[in-house]
Amino acid sequence: MRSIWKGSLAFGLVNVPVKVYSATESHDITFHQVHAKDGGRIKYQRVCTECGEVVPYQEIDKAYDSEDGERVVLTDEDFEKLPAAEKHEIPVLQFVPTEQIDPILFEKSYYLEPDSSSPKAYGLLAATLEQSDRTALVHFTLRQRTRLAALRTRDGLLILQTLLWPDEVRAAEFESLDDIEKPKQRELAMAETLVESMSDDFDPTEFTDEYQVELRTLIDEALARGGEKVFQVAEPDTGEEDAEVLDLVAALQRSVDAAGKKVPSGSSSGGKKSSNEDEDEDAKKKAPAKKTASKSSATKKSPAKKSTAKKTASKSSATKKSPAKKTAAKKTSGERKGA
Repeated sequence: MRSIWKGSLAFGLVNVPVKVYSATESHDITFHQVHAKDGGRIKYQRVCTECGEVVPYQEIDKAYDSEDGERVVLTDEDFEKLPAAEKHEIPVLQFVPTEQIDPILFEKSYYLEPDSSSPKAYGLLAATLEQSDRTALVHFTLRQRTRLAALRTRDGLLILQTLLWPDEVRAAEFESLDDIEKPKQRELAMAETLVESMSDDFDPTEFTDEYQVELRTLIDEALARGGEKVFQVAEPDTGEEDAEVLDLVAALQRSVDAAGKKVPSGSSSGGKKSSNEDEDEDAKKKAPAKKTASKSSATKKSPAKKSTAKKTASKSSATKKSPAKKTAAKKTSGERKGA
């Protein structure tokens, strides 16, 4: 188990360090609302009835509507002014006879574990409550709410049971009870005989929640049978999250953005850029690269053209010069013959 509260019991001048654990848990099968057609989960949004907009969690306050139709809004600052802040002490108010506490007042039970290397004070208080047959009334503050609670023992373990406040118990005023006829002695005797025949020691393990057992059987049979009512629960990630999760992510993102603005531009965190900025810079880098490439290619091609032209020119000049040589040779041979 995991403790939900840590503090101390104030027993006169004695402080008893303790940890508080939930003593009960629910095993009821829980259900979700789904679309009957395809089994999709039903989700809700916080929509303002005045403007029709979806309201983020951090913009939601609490309000009280009076009987006169007036509404007063209270903020977190207002609640912080109240005296019922989180207290880490359970003061013992008084010790009362156990039978004087009406069971209708009992609400929720908690286990108290000693939270010190020497639990002598814890054992002393538990033994005192057991021998005196009394229950300690205490104040217990949990989650910004102060409750009246009963502190008793169970096999040497301290049990804390929160109690309802007296004004939380309704008065039983039924007119149908006023005219009930008093039972006759014979009827009482027969009823007592029936009670005796059904009497036994209380053993909670002998009783089971038949509805939950049958419900579990119904679910298991439906899963084994398959068919149109069984859907695959692994839904694709559509990017949707619970409202509180989205609000938390948005708040964290704003905090990161605000912190990024305060960081100097020379720092590594301040030098980070968005994906759009990176894309723009990449585009700028790529554009000059293309121009350079085209220039370089043009530069490489132009000498090739010149060299080709030179070769062509040399060939043509060689072609023109060779007939000239032949002509000169003919003239020389003619002159020799004339001589």
